[in-house]
Order: sequence, then C-alpha cells, then structure tokens
Amino acid sequence: MDHSAEPAYGLWSLVILNSAIFILFAFSFFKPKTARDWRTFGGFSAFIVALFVEMYGFPLSIYFLSAWLGRHYPSLNLYSHDAGHLWHTLLGLKGNPHFDVFHIASNLLILLGFLLLASAWPVLYRAQRKGAIALSGPYASIRHPQYAGFVMIMFGFLLQWPTIPTLVMFPVLVATYMRLANKEEADTRVAFGNAFDDYAARVPAFFPRLFSAGGPQTGLTKTS
Repeated sequence: MDHSAEPAYGLWSLVILNSAIFILFAFSFFKPKTARDWRTFGGFSAFIVALFVEMYGFPLSIYFLSAWLGRHYPSLNLYSHDAGHLWHTLLGLKGNPHFDVFHIASNLLILLGFLLLASAWPVLYRAQRKGAIALSGPYASIRHPQYAGFVMIMFGFLLQWPTIPTLVMFPVLVATYMRLANKEEADTRVAFGNAFDDYAARVPAFFPRLFSAGGPQTGLTKTS
C-alpha cells in the first residue's frame, strides 16, 4: 500500500486521542504530586501535544520547509504522512519509513522510557513512605530514572517524527529537568546528609555505569 499518497493532516481526533493516550500513560506511571513533579509532567505533556499536532493536525514544520524540500525532493508529496518522517527523507532512505532504523530505534526508546517510569515509581513511593532514599530497582543504576525516562521517550519521538517546535523544546526540557534534578538533590542532601552523598558517589545521575564496584545499599534513612 502506498502511504505517500494518503492525506495525513487535519485529523484532529487523532491528535486528541494520541495525545491523551501518551499523557495518561505517563501520568499513570509518574503520578505527579509536588509542584516540581507537575512542572516535569507539564513540560512533557506540552511536548507530546506539539508532536501530535504536527503529526496529524497541521504540518507547521513541513510548511516552513516546503520551499527547500520542494527544490531538493521534487517528486516528494510534501503533505503525505511519509513526508513527515524527515530523517527518512533527508538521508535518502528507501521503503516504508515505519520500518527503517530510525522508526525501530524510536519505538524501542519510547518503550524503554515508559518501562523506566513504570519501574521507578513504586520504588520511590515505598522509599518515601519509609523516609528512606530510593536505592533499588532503577535507582540502583541511576539517581533520576524518572527524568531519564521522560527524556528517552521524547528523544524517541524526535527520531520518529522531528518537528521544529519539538526540536526547540527538547533541549529546553532537558535543561529544565537537569535543574529540577539538581534542586531535588539539594533537598535530599539536606534531609539525608552523608547517606545521600555516599549514594551519589556510587550511582551516576542519568547514565548508568557499565561496570560497578559493589551492589546497592539498603535502609538509608533520614539523618537526625
């Protein structure tokens, strides 16, 4: 089936449906409670809405790039669904873009990002109930698995469907999450003192070490 000839835009019901599905999925895994949590979740939600508006609603990026794309790819139907997979077009890949390396990598990153969110929340919840530092599960490998999960999902979508707004939003959101993570760590350091310093010295913030000396500790609670 030739997807390149199919109209792909003005499908606002799909914009609403897909945005709602991904936002509700993230909400169910992340469960924001504090103002900091809501800022994290709000930025991610804005990214998702901007993405699906361009994927199914109005192709703003394609519109702005139409003159350049028309000159360099004269046979391309700019307003087809396939044309929105810009990496596929710009790199001269052939075949259905839904099965190219970018789309496959995108799906894997999005899936892993959601799995990371889902696995991090119960560990954090139990630790907060006990007044302890979250140390098990994904927290044994990185200190901020929830932020890392959101970044993985957004980067996955950029591999699948890059747009001008989401390319601008992505580094801004990454910087925002890093600032929030730093503020979170400052608060945690006040609450847990040397126990958190020991944990932070062993476990990296966002990227797990390939090799680690020693396993995770347990039972670190607030200092008096």
